[in-house]
Amino acid sequence: MTSGPDTGDNGEAPKGAAELARAYEALMDFYVGAGVNGMVDEDAVDAFAYVETQARRPAPVRAQETAPMRPAAPARPVQGNAPSAPPKPSAQTGASVNVQPSVQPSVPGDESIVAAREAAASAKTLDELHRILSRFEGCNLKRTAKNLVFADGSPNARVMFVGEAPGREEDVQGLPFVGRSGQLLDRILAAIGLERQVVYIANVVPWRPPGNRTPSPQETEICKPFIKRQIELVDPDVLVFLGGASAKALLGVTDGILRLRGHWMTYDTGKRQIRAIATLHPAYLLRNPAQKRLAWRDFLAIKAALEEGVAS
Repeated sequence: MTSGPDTGDNGEAPKGAAELARAYEALMDFYVGAGVNGMVDEDAVDAFAYVETQARRPAPVRAQETAPMRPAAPARPVQGNAPSAPPKPSAQTGASVNVQPSVQPSVPGDESIVAAREAAASAKTLDELHRILSRFEGCNLKRTAKNLVFADGSPNARVMFVGEAPGREEDVQGLPFVGRSGQLLDRILAAIGLERQVVYIANVVPWRPPGNRTPSPQETEICKPFIKRQIELVDPDVLVFLGGASAKALLGVTDGILRLRGHWMTYDTGKRQIRAIATLHPAYLLRNPAQKRLAWRDFLAIKAALEEGVAS
């Protein structure tokens, strides 16, 4: 059993203020990454009952109200119909409570998808698309992610790899596939004579979902125009989907990855047809090492297609 965020490598509590501060920082980072956005008590609190209770509480007694009483001044005759002064709130009536509604992130709708399509279509270069995406506020995943994970590799690459979404290491570094699955991908690429610097790697969703959860269908739809425009601007000869999620999002297929992988398909950019293939995600291979033989077949097919000078 691994030690928690508040313990050292040997399972003992950290010593010293600096170690304790780092432990708390790691714990808070874990909570934020898991999607925690507020702290609660062990017992549930009825917020509506709490507000009503606060409203019924008597107002605090002011100092002048507790001072010794002085003899009342003689009453003056009232001239005409002078308006009476509004009554002051008393301790018996209670003070009014002004409850401010908490500000919650808005739930993006169809207008966010339309805005994403318009923004992505306006980009003429990858650098411009990067700037547009960094300013885009239509996806709530941006609120919880540390960094935008746009892409890595060569914009002139002949082969482009597309995954589903960044993980924790990718979120920290702002680059796709840099964790354990990315290291495995680098080794597979090297085995067929390719390096990360000569391929292009991106994700359908460029922000890490909290706790590495699966992106929702709406989040995927909002982000999809940007990856589609990315593919158009890179214009590779071969498009590789890393895992079934990216293939389903961009090709509209419904088969599982084990049935989908290894078969050549066509991706239509609207200007040309690109040969596409799906393969097993490196993270899946880390969990199922026996399936690496299937991925190796896929990468050999990718190598052969590149050697043939695939073009449309």
